[in-house]
Amino acid sequence: QVNLIETGGGSVQPGGSLRLSCAIAGFTARTKCVGWVRQAPGKEREEVAAHFTGGLSTPYYVASVTGRFTLSLDNAETTLYLQMNSLKPEDTAMYYCAVDSVCRWAGDRWDFPRMRYWGQGAQVTVSS
Repeated sequence: QVNLIETGGGSVQPGGSLRLSCAIAGFTARTKCVGWVRQAPGKEREEVAAHFTGGLSTPYYVASVTGRFTLSLDNAETTLYLQMNSLKPEDTAMYYCAVDSVCRWAGDRWDFPRMRYWGQGAQVTVSS
């Protein structure tokens, strides 16, 4: 059984930083697609960042977070992180981690709805 447990959400002022963690248990595929998705109140889910461990490419980021957010994975590939700097009110959302054995793409966009395993979500609120 695959379990993803997220921690690290909270409230922060604009310009502040937070780091989300996602503990991955029970997923034993040799390669992993790992990523983060967020959903703001009243809005559709949107991709934030994704990375495929079986390739040579660097992580993918949606334009709105490029240069501010960093996705990383520990050496054991059991904990996924999202470091969020220079946070803005529009970053307020529930953040979900996701994992699968491959990353699927719809054109140049990460096809995250097809990810099989999801965390429970962590709330991030950016407000003064």
